[in-house]
Amino acid sequence: MTNRRTFIKTGILAGAGLLAPRLSYSNTSGPVKKGLRAGIIGLDTSHSVEFTKTFNLKQTDANEYGGYKVVAAYPHGSKDIESSVSRIPKYTEEVKGMGVRITESIEELLKETDVILLETNDGRRHLEQALEVFKAGKTVFIDKPVAGSLEDAYAIYRAAGELNVPVFSSSSLRYMSNMNRILREQSIGKVTGADTYSPYSIEPTHPDFFWYAIHGIEALFALMGSGCQTVTRISTPETELAVGVWDESRIGTYRGRKGKSDYGGTAFGEKGIESIGAYNGYDPLLREIVKFFQTGVPPVSADETLELFTFMESADESKRLGGVPVRLSDVRDRVLSKM
Repeated sequence: MTNRRTFIKTGILAGAGLLAPRLSYSNTSGPVKKGLRAGIIGLDTSHSVEFTKTFNLKQTDANEYGGYKVVAAYPHGSKDIESSVSRIPKYTEEVKGMGVRITESIEELLKETDVILLETNDGRRHLEQALEVFKAGKTVFIDKPVAGSLEDAYAIYRAAGELNVPVFSSSSLRYMSNMNRILREQSIGKVTGADTYSPYSIEPTHPDFFWYAIHGIEALFALMGSGCQTVTRISTPETELAVGVWDESRIGTYRGRKGKSDYGGTAFGEKGIESIGAYNGYDPLLREIVKFFQTGVPPVSADETLELFTFMESADESKRLGGVPVRLSDVRDRVLSKM
């Protein structure tokens, strides 16, 4: 599999400042191009099928989803994660039944579409696939995890910034049912702390938290925002607990359980305490994706997404070191020094 260092050697990331040792990433929006033809990269996840159902079959007269329609898809996808690879034939037939044309390459897909949903389940392929999209100048949503390593995550956002292509990545758990009231309506005032939880399962090809814990951690960062300084991880056979300390001494925790679990959490504010509510499906995320396609303005900044992934990598480092606190800035600087 082509990796980040291969891209550097072949010059795709070299030059034009893509590897400059900067710590801040541009969050300015890129140009928005007209067109409602959406393309999907990766038919190895149920997200591809569910997103297509919404865009192609559930449009209301008022075009609740902006009139976007999935017109083409490139099916691949992970090459070696069996749970992903085995889904491709079935999901390919399902999206074909909704009027989607299957292409032989990403290059072919890009010629027939205006905006892109990068849905490949395997985060290790995202850098390679995203670069093709960036070079074509197409606005792109990258499903979780944005990459299969912290280095690749930084490389993706650097390339997007240098090529002035809008990119947005998020788990749908960022949009739990009570999030709008807590964050936009400020029903509990300023959030001073939060606890979130989600199912926890791992994929050996990805860092521990990148594969599934990202759902609960996405909700945690939605509540706490950026500014996490240290993270400490406690690990037992059944539970993983990551405790982050944010600026202003705020504390946020993520709990992942390997057994029976669910999605949820609690927000603590200056004026009250409130549950973040139930998981309410993909539609809230899809509405944000539509706004993003229309405006080119990502609802989650590059800086926050990169900090979220640095939090997860730092939590892994804490576990490797026996549960000691790890500074996110140290992990970030070590990764950037390799690029």
